[in-house]
Amino acid sequence: MKLIAAYLLLQLGGNASPSASDIKALLETVGVEAEQERLDKLISELEGKDINELIAEGSSKFASIPSGGAGGASSGGAAAAPAAGGAAAADAPKEEAKAEEKEESDDDMGFGLFD
Repeated sequence: MKLIAAYLLLQLGGNASPSASDIKALLETVGVEAEQERLDKLISELEGKDINELIAEGSSKFASIPSGGAGGASSGGAAAAPAAGGAAAADAPKEEAKAEEKEESDDDMGFGLFD
């Protein structure tokens, strides 16, 4: 994945066709050693191909994959229980959300990244 990310970063930086040495040099700047075998395979697979077309093709393949889950079908008894205690269950997430929000604000100790 790091090889693909480096390839894409180089393309975004203006290098229309990054070479193996370009990718290797980029990764070395951040202290990552590239495996030559994988690097050569990536370059050979992408040679002469438009990365934008490959991304679009991959996205269309992901669109055909069902995502999310409908859950299992259950009897009416299990579905009726949440309806009876719905008000109590609705209050619990609000309280939990407030507690989490307070904890998150304490994590940065008053120093925010974008303050």
